[in-house]
Amino acid sequence: MMEDLLAANQAYASGFTLAGLPARAAKGFALVTCMDTRIEPLTMLGLEPGDAKIMRNAGGRVTEDVLRSLILATNLLGVERIAVMQHTDCALANRDDADLRSRLPEESRQGAEAWAFLAMPDPDAALRHDVGLVQACPLLPAGVHVEGWRYHVDTGVVEQVLTP
Repeated sequence: MMEDLLAANQAYASGFTLAGLPARAAKGFALVTCMDTRIEPLTMLGLEPGDAKIMRNAGGRVTEDVLRSLILATNLLGVERIAVMQHTDCALANRDDADLRSRLPEESRQGAEAWAFLAMPDPDAALRHDVGLVQACPLLPAGVHVEGWRYHVDTGVVEQVLTP
């Protein structure tokens, strides 16, 4: 089923050039963003492999696992700047969890009531909330810079929405 992807990996591996790349984020930057396929985190910010730590999930939401990763990235891997970047035209925006559950196929709805899908009825409030979670995390070193961004999927523009 996935032979095409594994074949593509063989071609990639045959010309692999990233061996020996340090684990530290060369630009001291971490990005929390959505898994949306319209977002190309490195390219859109002029970054190269090794420059940043990228965390992706549905909606670009700050979860316990994202905070765990940011704690490690800031304390062990050179990250001093963090952006939480959500985007326009997100499937989670202007909806609530009940609406998302109702959109699941019937066979997937059973048990879905126990899941928090982290929908964003108010995208601006969700971004403020998520940036606030990062800023309030007691295990991040003092002085870590955190901003909230919005990526416009129709133009490629990144807008600073929340700065300290």
